[in-house]
Amino acid sequence: MMELLAPAGNPERFYTAVRYGADAVYMGLPAFSLRNLADNFTFGELPGAIAYAHERNVKVYVTVNSFIRDTELGELKDTLAFLKDSGADALIVNDPAVISLSRRIAPDMPLHLSTQANTLNSEAARFWFDQGVSRIVLARELTLDEIKLLRSRIPDALELEMFVHGAMCVSYSGRCLLSNYIDGRDSNRGECVQPCRWNYELKDGRVYSAEIRERGRNGEYFTVEDDGKGSFILNSRDMCLAPYLDKIEAAGVSCIKIEGRMKSILYVATATNAYRMALDGAPAETVMKELMLLSHRPYTTGFAFRESEKCRGGTYGRDRSLNVLYGENPEELMEYKTGGYTQEAKIAAVVLGYDAEKGLAHVEQRNNFRVGDRLGILAPKDVGRGFTVSRITNEEGEERDSAPHPMERLFIGCAEEVSPGDILRIGL
Repeated sequence: MMELLAPAGNPERFYTAVRYGADAVYMGLPAFSLRNLADNFTFGELPGAIAYAHERNVKVYVTVNSFIRDTELGELKDTLAFLKDSGADALIVNDPAVISLSRRIAPDMPLHLSTQANTLNSEAARFWFDQGVSRIVLARELTLDEIKLLRSRIPDALELEMFVHGAMCVSYSGRCLLSNYIDGRDSNRGECVQPCRWNYELKDGRVYSAEIRERGRNGEYFTVEDDGKGSFILNSRDMCLAPYLDKIEAAGVSCIKIEGRMKSILYVATATNAYRMALDGAPAETVMKELMLLSHRPYTTGFAFRESEKCRGGTYGRDRSLNVLYGENPEELMEYKTGGYTQEAKIAAVVLGYDAEKGLAHVEQRNNFRVGDRLGILAPKDVGRGFTVSRITNEEGEERDSAPHPMERLFIGCAEEVSPGDILRIGL
């Protein structure tokens, strides 16, 4: 069975990914991780997290995949020396300098080549294998037919990893220059501000040949051509390949990867749990119903089928069923009509404990809810249950009609059994 690799942008998301069925997690330190704006892990937190994962037979991959400058080589060497003894199962790397130094400083550490390297063919894969790389994280631009051909031409010992869910870049597998151009923050050095996701406003209300800037800001305007229906030229859809895992495995992929180190614990829990269920044989309808609850842009199968006979880049229909739309549709990879996300559920609370005799759940609140609200339970491989909140009290025993203060710890009437770490959702 393929390995399920989940994102862990901070310790809370790490423990969530492990609990909800990840076979492996990927995380970063404060530097060199391409997610400098995430909470990430401190040097002090990492060894304990790795030990926790290993106790549960979960692997940990540490990202060291930014582009390195000479002034950073000293810090990089110190980081690699630390990771040598950290217990990490592999490093996710990109810059040849990191590969070279890793071979010298931590020669026994497996290396996984980041998607940033844009590996598209077997000759490139063989080249990296000769440099000591044991796994290739494939470029998102490959079709399954191309992956199958690549797999047939490389050594059996070289593993292939593939993104199957999450945001897709408007530039080539992550090599984006827009953030640097607009805001001075380099995407290729971990500081992307995701300007392709911003809402923009028009100068003087002009539509054609418009000048735009981020809504509500006073920065400079940029010129963009528009056809009068709106302009979302940089708005890629979100990838979702959950119904096609059998085809992905048949193509020779050994690890499937969920994007999202900057995403919430609700995202990590829901996506990891859904793909865990899919790998374990759950019906596609059940899995897709869960993934539709996430905050996401319209889903796409990306490049996976774009050159097959049956599909040239299908998307999940707006009716949110499993009807896949086939044909030459210009909206298959990009969403030109809207820049927004859809979300059918949000997190209400995280369970800290449960008293079965009293029917009370001890929770840490994350969003507002009231007595009488229906909350759904998200537990590992368990997504069908829910309950109506019958009472709310604070830890001092004072009754409440609602829970308005995020992060407050409360007791709530809960007719269904729950466990610590379960997530309660509202809006189902």
